[in-house]
Amino acid sequence: MLIADDLDELLNILPNFVKSPLDVHPNKKLLIEIIMDLGRKPEARFPNGPEYLSNIMISRHDLDYCIKKIPNFSSDNRSGIEYTLHRISSIKNRKGNIIGLTCRVGRAIFGTASMIRDLLYIGHSILLLGKPGVGKTTLIREITRVLADEMEKRVVIIDTSNEIAGDGDIPHPAIGRARRMQVVQPELQHQVMIEAIENHMPEVIVIDEISTELEVLAARTIAQRGVQLVGTAHGSYLESVIKNPTLSDLIGGVQYVTLGDDEARRRGSQKSILERKTFPAFQIAVEIHQRNVCIIHEKVDKFVDLILQGSIFSLERRTLKLDGSVSIECEDSNFMEFNYCSTSYFNSSLITQSKHIKNSGLSNFSKNSFAENLFSSLNISDTQVYTNSKLFGNLYETKEINLSSKIDKNIPKLYVYGINLQQIEKVIINLNLSILLTRDILKATSILAIRSYVKQNSKIRYIAKSRHIIIYTIHNNSINNIVRALKQILVS
Repeated sequence: MLIADDLDELLNILPNFVKSPLDVHPNKKLLIEIIMDLGRKPEARFPNGPEYLSNIMISRHDLDYCIKKIPNFSSDNRSGIEYTLHRISSIKNRKGNIIGLTCRVGRAIFGTASMIRDLLYIGHSILLLGKPGVGKTTLIREITRVLADEMEKRVVIIDTSNEIAGDGDIPHPAIGRARRMQVVQPELQHQVMIEAIENHMPEVIVIDEISTELEVLAARTIAQRGVQLVGTAHGSYLESVIKNPTLSDLIGGVQYVTLGDDEARRRGSQKSILERKTFPAFQIAVEIHQRNVCIIHEKVDKFVDLILQGSIFSLERRTLKLDGSVSIECEDSNFMEFNYCSTSYFNSSLITQSKHIKNSGLSNFSKNSFAENLFSSLNISDTQVYTNSKLFGNLYETKEINLSSKIDKNIPKLYVYGINLQQIEKVIINLNLSILLTRDILKATSILAIRSYVKQNSKIRYIAKSRHIIIYTIHNNSINNIVRALKQILVS
């Protein structure tokens, strides 16, 4: 992995008492940014934490010394150094005078795109997500070079703050043959995006920091014209983009839908639910959790639907190792509350996927769910399976296993009527109960339902009586009622 940082160019604009300690610092190559605030000690930030560089306090003279060596600041209080990737941001007081500087080191790291190189050849639009400073801009810069040089595509960069291609009229060599369009004012970025399509016939548009509603609309317009998009947005997870009303249209948007009484009962959900509005502008989402670790969502529309439905889904974690190789691991999602849509979503926890399990899904549930794929070979159709971990102790570590021999015939098979299925799943998982949830009432050994719903449904009462199925009723779907009912089912 080759790194080009032009660090000396940045250090040359600093006062000597700030520059000298950095020249001899053992972690100089890992420097993230330099902080200079009026009346405070200069500070350097590294991956392992901040350090003071001197006991001398920063004065106005020191700030003026730096400001004179860099171009004027734009309306977003950012500037740079020509022919480099460094970014200098200012903090101003109420009078408009600069009282602080943040000097961020810009690096071109060749090889970072190897984590997602295969996705670039698919030709789908890619959205990079991550918190500030995690390496989104560095990655998108390397993606730009790969698309332009190695894949020989016509690439145009919409460079709002000159972070991707560097400051000055001549772009940095790190972007390869890609062309760069600068944005005069940040609030006009959406206009430049449309201008690039109309005037320069790009095959790929690269956008850094999509943040406003107009930019989102422009991105959707570009995607509808058949141009590949590569963009970044702030947000650690795909769920955070769904929650963001401004950015949610990038992944299809969400809308409230009101179900009829019968449909709500059939689904076991509330009458008002959230669903995806339209096809997303980006077909692939990459969550950057660390500089060398990311989570891949190759079909954004499917993942958004699963999140809004509260279903289990599998994730793909990729790790870039020091030797340049990429490790790919499967993750199954864990249950967590998804407050935005009053339902549920599942967050990641690592498991290892068995290579000897047949990959087929179950109806009415996530076809990507690893738990469902495990039991599809057992011919238990239309059944969602949650079992005590003791029963399947070494399931994921065993190379070959006769799964049918592991099923205990005495495990209760529960049919749920009129209760939110996600609530039942959450209790079963959290309490580690050995219970099977089935969609087929004829396969059930027990029924759990709201009392008022059972009184109104004579068909369920007739089936339960004829097949000797015990009906357990609760007044409402509170967690306490559900817990008591499930424990009663187990001891009966």
